[in-house]
Amino acid sequence: MLLLETISCRKSVIINDSDSKDVVAVLTDWAWDCYQEGKLDVFLENDSEALDDYKRLMTFVKVGLWCVQENPLVRPTMRKVIQMLEGVVEVNKPPCPFPFSVTYN
Repeated sequence: MLLLETISCRKSVIINDSDSKDVVAVLTDWAWDCYQEGKLDVFLENDSEALDDYKRLMTFVKVGLWCVQENPLVRPTMRKVIQMLEGVVEVNKPPCPFPFSVTYN
């Protein structure tokens, strides 16, 4: 979570109560959506400095998504996280971090 917060410069949960309507945004959900849709520029609010090294940015986002997996058995060890961040270990495409969550509309 810390990595995703650092990349996006946002808190893990954002509550906006303007116009007397509570709007809650969960950073992990938003990160996953932006990653899936290929819209990391939206996740970073067009931070040109971060977007200049898109390959590194993509690596960091994927590592962050691996670390917030709902199933703890799927999460990488801290040793592996460091190796992924250093580029020693390839970072594969992460699965959906919350496959066990159920949303009712």
